[in-house]
Amino acid sequence: MRGIVVACGEDPHSFAGLSDVSIVRVPALPGKAEIDPLLGKHSRLIVSGTDADLAAVLVRLLRTDRVSGVSVGFVPTESDSAVAALWGLPTDPVKGLEIALDGTAAEVPLVRDDTGGVLAGRATLRNLQGQAYADEHLAFDGAAAALEVSSDADGLVARVTRGKLVKRTTVFHGRAFQLGCLPTTTLVSDGVAHPREVTKRTWYRHTENLRLIRP
Repeated sequence: MRGIVVACGEDPHSFAGLSDVSIVRVPALPGKAEIDPLLGKHSRLIVSGTDADLAAVLVRLLRTDRVSGVSVGFVPTESDSAVAALWGLPTDPVKGLEIALDGTAAEVPLVRDDTGGVLAGRATLRNLQGQAYADEHLAFDGAAAALEVSSDADGLVARVTRGKLVKRTTVFHGRAFQLGCLPTTTLVSDGVAHPREVTKRTWYRHTENLRLIRP
């Protein structure tokens, strides 16, 4: 066995001809009932779906303490996948699946937040009024036109854009980014809009790295 493919939601990929790989089809944003029974049986888990689907699977690895024990492949179903752009993964399903099945896992930073979630690709907010810190460094105090948080090879990265007429972006690297702000409904994580107002959020690098299968 070369692993198991977890096809999430309305995954259009047929995966024809994969005689030596098990394929499990699960709903979008799969949870405990769908993912936990697969854990402990497979050391290579291939997620086919959106960035949010991948994040949902990573949450289950995190909560079952299996982050460092499972190699994770990702076959994006969206051409604008932030995860694919971040880690150099192909958005072509044939090439993506080939790498996920036969590639080698490399350790990359895993970003989580203070609500128990995982950020697989990118989180964005806009038109903020508040204060934020990257580790012990003040990122902004007052207005920010946009905030983008993701991971990179070194850990967590945040991009703060300020200004109305002349935009300027400052990049912060660190282990944690803490935001406090006036209520906003603009938080989008891995392509999914947050359903409620947000007044605070902290993202930080998890203590264990993710074993991501890459080219």
